[in-house]
Amino acid sequence: MHSYTIGQAARLLGVSPDTARRWADAGRVATHRDDSGRRLIDGRDLAAFSVELARTGSGEEEPPYTSARNAFPGIVTAIKLGDVAAQVEIQAGPHRLVSLLTREAVEELGLEVGMEATARVKSTNVHIDRA
Repeated sequence: MHSYTIGQAARLLGVSPDTARRWADAGRVATHRDDSGRRLIDGRDLAAFSVELARTGSGEEEPPYTSARNAFPGIVTAIKLGDVAAQVEIQAGPHRLVSLLTREAVEELGLEVGMEATARVKSTNVHIDRA
């Protein structure tokens, strides 16, 4: 199973390492220590926490101006495999992205819940919001 350092988890959740550390200290997400003493978060625990966080909000101030980018680094939170097709969900900070692709592509990529992945979006229409 994949494990993530506090810094890696913070980047995937879209928060500062200090915020991720405070959440771990408060018991909001479980951690364990590796042989060198670093705190790590199990990939499945991080995936579940990222979904919960997106549902309930981070409690941090949102930036006043936003523009969606074409690359969304995040964590795989669900995979549904069919005979030919597959559905993969990625939680990228507050954004949940769902992709439909072939089962073969999922297997070739070695995707599994809890691992880091990047969703890339190509579109001829891009919307920009200003709060």
